Amino acid sequence: MKITEVRLGKISVPLRVPFKTALRSVDSVEDVVVEIHTDTGHTGYGEAPPTGAITGDTTGAIIGAIQDHIAKSIIGMDVDDFEDVLQKVQKCVVKNSSAKAAVDIALWDLYGQLYKIPVYKLMGGARKNIVTDITISVNDPETMAADAINAIQRGYDCLKIKVGVNPKLDIDRLAAVRKAVGDDVCIRIDANTAWEPKEAVRILNGMQEKGLQIELVEQPVKAHDLEGLKYVTENSYVPVLADESVFSPEDAVKIMQMRAADLVNIKLMKCGGLYNALKIVSAAEVYGVECMLGCMLEAKISVNAAVELACAKKIITKIDLDGPVLCSEDPIIGGAVFNEKNITVSDEPGLGIKGIEPGKIQYL
Repeated sequence: MKITEVRLGKISVPLRVPFKTALRSVDSVEDVVVEIHTDTGHTGYGEAPPTGAITGDTTGAIIGAIQDHIAKSIIGMDVDDFEDVLQKVQKCVVKNSSAKAAVDIALWDLYGQLYKIPVYKLMGGARKNIVTDITISVNDPETMAADAINAIQRGYDCLKIKVGVNPKLDIDRLAAVRKAVGDDVCIRIDANTAWEPKEAVRILNGMQEKGLQIELVEQPVKAHDLEGLKYVTENSYVPVLADESVFSPEDAVKIMQMRAADLVNIKLMKCGGLYNALKIVSAAEVYGVECMLGCMLEAKISVNAAVELACAKKIITKIDLDGPVLCSEDPIIGGAVFNEKNITVSDEPGLGIKGIEPGKIQYL
């Protein structure tokens, strides 16, 4: 199974409601899709979202990295030389983690097809079903409470609340949500690097003292501030999840060694795909640090790959893979089934992706 072509396209999928965080606000998913074609007629699918505010990867950068570097490095290689192909992707260009992830995902898809086995079984096969939270965007307290009630009515029992835009409002936001949904619903919060360390401790402890019952806080401080992250971890009543601080296996190991966070969030677009994500998982197993499997604002192909990993490994205990259910439509044929909070991985070979609905992709 030799690689003959790397084809790129763009998809645009509108969201149900605008997605707002401390870093950005968007109305639709605008992703680059990768198709890797082979001499056997098999096609592997990958995908990358432009998240310049987080990864630095814009649409143009993703396309350029794949066309000018990655594709040229792997065309003509045999998928069965899997380790060599994956390493080529990682080494042929520095940074560009989202572009690498998209190609990496497509290669895992092909490798599973080659040996007629689902990717999640290739990596461990721990389970077939997972349950995700759903994100509540930053808004005024009343709007966030209404959005939370809507999520509960749709069957969700774990909410990820975006905070951090206005720290003075954050406790009011969480109080409104907690009052609206009651005490039995899990609430985790994501500050997206918005706070200073002492400010984070004050806010988080204030939330707990008010009985808001926060399960965890995601990335309360700046990505580079590992000492600040450690300070919050040691002084907060709320467990801390490292997210933007984790861009590589090396980052994850450093955080685990420093005990700078209680948990680590794995995102394929930040670490460069499944190849490096598995390294983070291995480190987490060694250090005994539970992981969340998260996603950017992505459509189904790349989130499908994250589902495969989440279903493969038991050290991944938290799931934040709500990208497809935030979309108003799903143009991807096949793959995992997203039934609101319940996600069931496909038992088809590879990722189980069959294609994209006609007219929904613009090839480059």
